[in-house]
Amino acid sequence: MKQLVDPVVLPEIRVRPYGVTDADRLRAMSGRLSSASLYTRFLSGMPCVPDSYVRSLAHLDHWNHDALAALHGDALIGVAEYVRDRDRPERAELAVLVADPWQRHGVARLLVGLLTGLARRRGVTGFDAEVSLENRPALAALHTGWPDAPTIDLAGGLAHFRLPLPDGH
Repeated sequence: MKQLVDPVVLPEIRVRPYGVTDADRLRAMSGRLSSASLYTRFLSGMPCVPDSYVRSLAHLDHWNHDALAALHGDALIGVAEYVRDRDRPERAELAVLVADPWQRHGVARLLVGLLTGLARRRGVTGFDAEVSLENRPALAALHTGWPDAPTIDLAGGLAHFRLPLPDGH
């Protein structure tokens, strides 16, 4: 498996746990998300980040469901989260959202790399990810980070990935 965090540092970006005070920042991030970005993340056409998503992040338990926030100044520019599978607690669903101006600048890679380490320390050994076949940048990033991870299913316009986490050594 390739290294998930690029050694290039993004000094202007601050990453920290997503917190209850980030709801307004997440809503404001909608203005920096195209309809295509919203569709590929939430798999539904919507004009802004859904309130149900904002509410779900307000109730993180930081064990089975956790998220990291990337900020530039006071603006939220990215969120990466995992939700542990209740039936298979060693696995978790991975999801990432990055504001359009910051896409393809390493923000998602940085967030996923840090979230991977956090999840691994909590006993997660693999992520599952569903990606729209229209989201070519995300598909390319997954194939770069996990070149040997097979695509499990291509049903309904989605690719489902099973991504093993590195052992951390």
